[in-house]
Amino acid sequence: MPEEKACKACRMIISHGDVCPLCGSTDLTNKWNGYIILFNPEKSYVAKKLGLKVNSVFALNIKE
Repeated sequence: MPEEKACKACRMIISHGDVCPLCGSTDLTNKWNGYIILFNPEKSYVAKKLGLKVNSVFALNIKE
């Protein structure tokens, strides 16, 4: 099973590949923790605070 990576630009969790399908960034890291799962970002307070606008899985925290 491939290791999940998080995009440093938009926080999307990537399970395969080396390019983020949301923003196109190749700056991915395996140093992240926590999941944010969005089903309805238009009504989500957390999504608004974090600037997330699509249904997907995102990293809560990206470690540098």
